[in-house]
Amino acid sequence: MSSIVGQGKFRLGRGRSGLGLFANVMFAAGERVIEYTGERISAEEADRRRGRYLFHIDAGHVLDARGREHLARYINHACRPNCEARVVGLRIFICARRAIAVGEELTLHYGRVYFRAFIAPVGCRCGTCLRRAERAAGKR
Repeated sequence: MSSIVGQGKFRLGRGRSGLGLFANVMFAAGERVIEYTGERISAEEADRRRGRYLFHIDAGHVLDARGREHLARYINHACRPNCEARVVGLRIFICARRAIAVGEELTLHYGRVYFRAFIAPVGCRCGTCLRRAERAAGKR
């Protein structure tokens, strides 16, 4: 699968937080990296499903990327991400916040609500938080 992922722009691989999406090409700051795709559902249906791949477009619309064909769902959380989401109409584009090098894992900040519900209870495993924990452990 990884050889055909994103027409060569991406590869799936193991990251700090599990399966992640990695750049096979360089991306410039501000460049569109990938579109977040999925089934468009209502906010009420999203509340009923309670999935982990739900991306809120606005108060009434949500994309559910639960199918594995939706590559952007593999972008992991980071407290200091290299990508950001931009909503254009009812579409969501993931854009580079800064230049992204070949081999670098693509990351997004998932937002406060998701962070509190899913990440905080088990501890954040992004690079920033892991380095902070390592420094704190070294000071003991």
